[in-house]
Amino acid sequence: MRNTTRAIAAAVIVAIAPRLVLAADAPAAPAAPPVPALSDLLTGWGLTVSGDLAASYYHSNGYPNADNDGWRAFDGNHDSFQLDEAGLQVGYQPKSGVGGYVDVIAGTDAQVLSGAEGGNGDSVDVRQAYLQYAAGPLTVIAGKYVTLAGAEVINPSQNTNFSRSLLFQVLEPLDHTGVRATYAATDSLNIIVGVNNGWNSTNTDFGSKTGEFGATLAIGKMFSLAATGYFGKIADGEDLSLMDFVGTYNVTSQLSLVLNADAYQLSGENSGHVHVNGFAAYVNYAISDPFRVSVRTEYLNYLDAGHAVEGTLTFGYSPVKNFEVRAELRYDKLSEGLFNSGFSYTRAFTNDEDGEILANNNTEFALQGVYKFSLP
Repeated sequence: MRNTTRAIAAAVIVAIAPRLVLAADAPAAPAAPPVPALSDLLTGWGLTVSGDLAASYYHSNGYPNADNDGWRAFDGNHDSFQLDEAGLQVGYQPKSGVGGYVDVIAGTDAQVLSGAEGGNGDSVDVRQAYLQYAAGPLTVIAGKYVTLAGAEVINPSQNTNFSRSLLFQVLEPLDHTGVRATYAATDSLNIIVGVNNGWNSTNTDFGSKTGEFGATLAIGKMFSLAATGYFGKIADGEDLSLMDFVGTYNVTSQLSLVLNADAYQLSGENSGHVHVNGFAAYVNYAISDPFRVSVRTEYLNYLDAGHAVEGTLTFGYSPVKNFEVRAELRYDKLSEGLFNSGFSYTRAFTNDEDGEILANNNTEFALQGVYKFSLP
């Protein structure tokens, strides 16, 4: 019996030994290739993708945008929750050759932009969409793009305050449709010229165009200056011009100072002659890694009518990267001359939707959450 068992074991070993030898000599199966990260794919394709999401609640003691004639557009209601913006930006912008950029937004910011462009106040709008051609120091874009004017922008994630300035709301355009050329004269100096369909106009039927002229100068990392001019006609043959200046001084890595000054003129049969000068000053200070504070004060002078003043205090807290919670307190006041004048903006501060004027001042408190990302 024992001999029989030994014989069976020997036969089994003889049968499987060649297979064991072949398995030992066979090369290992190749490892599965690593799955490329999305950022690696985008880099390989030459694409950039970014986005932002902002939502807010604000309380005001009036309706500062009564009948759309007020001083505010992006926060013109009363005791309101709102989706400020959900935005997505995709760009293919090589340093040489043809590229493009698309920027689509949804929310109340889109409604404001659509309304300013003469639309129906749609909740989705194309903020920017243009083709680009770059050759050496020259870059040309054609399509729809945001304005050069002002220290603030439509995108809430790129501003230091929740509410927009009076200059932004009353004096400055939002976007343009046309052709813009930027020439990098030096590493620190850019010259910009463009021809547009007026202000906030994707198309026109009055023929005349608006000229766009600008220059930006950077002196190291501490100081930068931007000067912009718009000159041309808008609908109904009105002549409209704006000279805009923005200076930024980075005092330290924590403290920056910004000054925005505007000179605005509108004239024609319908408007008569409106001349407004104004400035906004900003102080931005990083208290610590997650905390910051921004202070804005501004003054608008309507010649022969009166003036408006505004002050805003904004605290920002970033518990994690790319997300910030903002708390803001703002106060606006019109002079008696402007408040009692014939300007439509005197209907700015009311306590009901019927438009009854009760006061020449307005106070607002706001909370906002802002998230942004960019790839790669």
